[in-house]
Amino acid sequence: QVQPVESGGGLVQAGGSLRLSCAASGLTFGAYAAAWFRQAPGKEREFVAAITTSGGNTVCADSVKGRFTISRDNAKKTVYLQMNSLKPADTAVYYCATGSVTLSAYASYYNFWGQGTQVTVSS
Repeated sequence: QVQPVESGGGLVQAGGSLRLSCAASGLTFGAYAAAWFRQAPGKEREFVAAITTSGGNTVCADSVKGRFTISRDNAKKTVYLQMNSLKPADTAVYYCATGSVTLSAYASYYNFWGQGTQVTVSS
């Protein structure tokens, strides 16, 4: 079983950058697609980005296109989310998810979820 643990969240100024990490335990980490979702107060959980098992293909939400990059290092059992040009609207709890054998933007495809890490972007 894969147990994701997010880290790297924090408080940054608008225009700044953060790099989130998602460490996923389990020997089968490389067999799963992974994704990042976020949820802001008063809003539903939103898809951010997803990556295939080998990292060869990615998909990002329109809201983060050109600013966020998802990547993975299967040797380290870690998925990353590089966030640049951050905006106050990016403020949310960010969740790492894995456990899907195929890339998907739908939360229901992922079986294993992290506890979330807070990202706050000030203006």
